[in-house]
Amino acid sequence: MSKKSKASGSDKNVEKTTDYYKLNTKAVKDLVEADESNSPPVPDEELKKYRSGFKLKIPDIVKVCFVKWWFAGCLCFFFFWGLGIYVSDMLDMMFIAGIGLGVSTDLLTNNVLRYFEPYPGAWAKWVNFYEKRFSTFFLNILYSYVVLLLVFFSYGLINVIVMRIRGLTELAAYVAVEPILFGLLYMGFDMLILTMRKTFRNIVSDARKPGR
Repeated sequence: MSKKSKASGSDKNVEKTTDYYKLNTKAVKDLVEADESNSPPVPDEELKKYRSGFKLKIPDIVKVCFVKWWFAGCLCFFFFWGLGIYVSDMLDMMFIAGIGLGVSTDLLTNNVLRYFEPYPGAWAKWVNFYEKRFSTFFLNILYSYVVLLLVFFSYGLINVIVMRIRGLTELAAYVAVEPILFGLLYMGFDMLILTMRKTFRNIVSDARKPGR
């Protein structure tokens, strides 16, 4: 082999080595500088493959509903049952319970949902006022009063239905306030309102798209 061919082969090896180090240097640089702003989006299905923990597949909606039901039921237990012997007037009790539900929603329920969601923002559609601000504390209290009124209207309707079924003439609390049903009703109306809000936003978003 001539000296020229040997030199040519050596140059090619040097080029390959140089390219190899360039590629690896770029890969290391990309890895070091990677963040949420310059990283490509990864599908949820791909992320789920690398999550550790118990593999029982519980739908996210079930987890969200359980957390909302549990906290609402606990508030019913402590306020309506615990304070019932001290606060006899129903309007006073609803005023106190509304504040308690709003505070617990802002400080406990929403924070638990943010903690257990698979990635930030995954359950934002099921959390009223997802972005934590000072004003959300008071907005959650006002929102809790709306849901609480719907719950008590439901109790009144249930008792009227029971009265009619039994053929009675006197309206009374045939179905009393207790944690399980109260939590289910509160969670149900909360999820219904959030679903209606999401649907309305989708309708408005579709209407604003070009060509419509």
